[in-house]
Amino acid sequence: MRASAARNVPALLLGLREEQFSGTLRVAGTPGGTLHLRDGLVGAVETPGAPTATSALLTSGRIGDEAWLAACAAQRDADLLGERLVADGLVGAAELEVICTAAVFDAAFAMSLGAPGSWELSGPEPTLRARPGVEPRQLTDETTRRIALLSRLWGPPGELARVRPTPAPGGTDPGVGRGVGAPLTGRHQEILNQVNGRRTARDIAFALGRGLYAVMLDLVRMETLGLLRWENPTVPGGRPSTAPRVTPGRTPAAGPLPAPSRTEPLPRRVPRGGEKGGT
Repeated sequence: MRASAARNVPALLLGLREEQFSGTLRVAGTPGGTLHLRDGLVGAVETPGAPTATSALLTSGRIGDEAWLAACAAQRDADLLGERLVADGLVGAAELEVICTAAVFDAAFAMSLGAPGSWELSGPEPTLRARPGVEPRQLTDETTRRIALLSRLWGPPGELARVRPTPAPGGTDPGVGRGVGAPLTGRHQEILNQVNGRRTARDIAFALGRGLYAVMLDLVRMETLGLLRWENPTVPGGRPSTAPRVTPGRTPAAGPLPAPSRTEPLPRRVPRGGEKGGT
């Protein structure tokens, strides 16, 4: 299998796409993660570094816990859970696809902030996933674009993911500091409510059920508005924070990526087209 000779995860994913691989790719590392592939397309990524689609639906309150549990009980095959959620009227088909696809890109970005280790391939595992999935090259290109943008706006994204923002004096007043005349949006207010000098961007993302990348962009913007300031990371060695990350009905798994370059917004998906290795 040619994928066994891949020099890194992006190259491995490209090889698995060529082979139309359907199964699970587990990548060791910090934070590490699990990628679910169907016909070589990435349908879901689970990592301790970013919320999953399940977390986005539940933590945000888009779907209530009781309705979620009822849907899970009615459809025990997680691969078909999305169809059940849509059939029950809990979420629209298009909205669910957007949420699942966004979670894939966000988790890949989160995994890229740490150093990947070895990987292992295994058979398919049922999971709530985007359909048909994301092209590996689009995934790595978008990950690179996000890293480049945050690096330009703030600095190393891996460091930004570890700092612990604290409210600036008078930061809740949009007329203070550089935020003169700037309205405090509801989205920024929700983030500011989570900022206490102890929570990292990851913690805030999990608490709100939002994407890590989007939260990091908001934090940078809020700092320029004088709404918050940065504290130095207190976790040695860049280890991810350990706030609870489990959402009802799911257990977290763990994955990474980097790659070529691009400057457009979120790439569009193109439908269709184990062993172990190391970096």
